[in-house]
Amino acid sequence: MAALRPPRRRKAGNGTPAWIVTFADLATLLLTFFILLLSFAEMDIEKYRAMAGSMAVAFGSSNVLDPSLGGSPITLIESDTVSLPEPSPATVEVPEFIDERSELDAPTEVPGGIVDLASRLISELEPEVAADALTVNYDTEKVVIRFSEGATFRSGQATIKDGMIPIIERVVSVLASCTGEVMVAGYTDDRPIVSSRYRSNWDLSAARAVSVVHELVLNRQVSADRVTAAGRAETNPLVPNDSIENRSRNRRVEIAIRDPACDPATSSSQLPVEILP
Repeated sequence: MAALRPPRRRKAGNGTPAWIVTFADLATLLLTFFILLLSFAEMDIEKYRAMAGSMAVAFGSSNVLDPSLGGSPITLIESDTVSLPEPSPATVEVPEFIDERSELDAPTEVPGGIVDLASRLISELEPEVAADALTVNYDTEKVVIRFSEGATFRSGQATIKDGMIPIIERVVSVLASCTGEVMVAGYTDDRPIVSSRYRSNWDLSAARAVSVVHELVLNRQVSADRVTAAGRAETNPLVPNDSIENRSRNRRVEIAIRDPACDPATSSSQLPVEILP
């Protein structure tokens, strides 16, 4: 009988695959590369604090890691008190501070032509201003003569009252010695008009403005090329239309003279005039 042979053992492999050596070399080179990058980098602590603070707020935490303290957690308030090396005098930048309060408190400069025209009008129309039939206001761009409806027109009508004609003629005598574009605008309150002649408040306000324009250019002392009429209806109210008195104030006609310049030969005394809000 033949002797039984023991089973042959398989030869062991030759070790790790060949590609692992190349992979290990590549990993080592990458690690060395990033170490070199880190060694050349300089950390900006202030930027780090700002970034860390933003992240802490975003995640609802009050602690951040400060690199100047070795990574220990500190609060945001404490991180602001960490002392840093003082910069050299050559690198110190002194910011320029602007006092905004001085700009806000500075008086508004009004052109001389506007003050001159407003003074002439208030001097010429002083009795009517005292009687509240009209007001004279100004801002940095224009002078505004504001006529109340009660003194100028009858309710629902666009015909100027006879007593207002001489007043407008005195306005014309002042405007004749001054330049500037003239805009006449009519205004109403917010209540719809009931009239067989005017379809709406727009019609009525425009008709009133045109009536005043006719008186301004009638004697040709004021050139018609300077004058424009506009109906504004209930837009741009002076006060809310929530009472009888307020609605009465909003019903008005305004003559606005923009960028005026007056003849100095006919100058008048300078009087205080109300400034437009």
